[in-house]
Amino acid sequence: MKRGKGDKKGTKNRDVSGQVVPLTEPVVVATPMVGTRSWIGGLFTRSSRRQDKSIDYTLSPLQEERLQKLQDRLLVPFEETRIDHQESLKALWNASFPNINLTGLVTEQWKDMGWQGPNPSTDFRGCGFIALENLLFSARTYPVCFRRLLLKQRGDRAKWEYPFAVAGINISFMLIQMLDLQNTPKPKCLPGMNFLKLLEEDENAFDVLYCIAFAMMDAQWLAMHASYMEFNEVLQATRNQLERELSLDDTHRIQDLPAYNLLFQ
Repeated sequence: MKRGKGDKKGTKNRDVSGQVVPLTEPVVVATPMVGTRSWIGGLFTRSSRRQDKSIDYTLSPLQEERLQKLQDRLLVPFEETRIDHQESLKALWNASFPNINLTGLVTEQWKDMGWQGPNPSTDFRGCGFIALENLLFSARTYPVCFRRLLLKQRGDRAKWEYPFAVAGINISFMLIQMLDLQNTPKPKCLPGMNFLKLLEEDENAFDVLYCIAFAMMDAQWLAMHASYMEFNEVLQATRNQLERELSLDDTHRIQDLPAYNLLFQ
């Protein structure tokens, strides 16, 4: 299977001292991403967060319940020794390459999906189990779109393409920060408040928004004729567009987002 040079190698999410950095303390990067060191969590740092004016609002009982469930998901780390996590990882492989047998949970085959090394569990440390849930939801719910993105089937592709799986983790990370989901008891930014309206209408709104964001990112990638080193810029453009669409007055359901149609193209 063909993959760009950007898919071939990389390292864990580490700060300048070489320590693994958890999602709650993302590595601060003052310059654009250079090389593979900064792939996971390297763009949306504390220094680059938008300082939206704090807003106050009241949650409905249903919003409160669904937000709590979503926030609980953010706290679940990926554990390579858990059987259910192993099964989810195998399920992702089978959905991605149904005609190719996976030889093990640690194998060079994973690089064909765009992981940084032979053991995907090391990449999940940058975001947790929810990143795998997002990828698996995409594969099961929008399989045609998922495979189009995975196999880079559309457009004039770059010589150095973004690695699919690790890009997916970055998208999960970006959405969590954009929507201020780690703030308790509720987001204090406008995108987060707008998102809760969608969550009230659809309990899967976050996972669907993830799928939309991935399709939008790939469309931005092609429109910008981007290559590996421009991934930060593409992801930032994707975030900007998502924030604009979430703020539209006629957006009441996840299906109302203009970019929702990208899932079916």
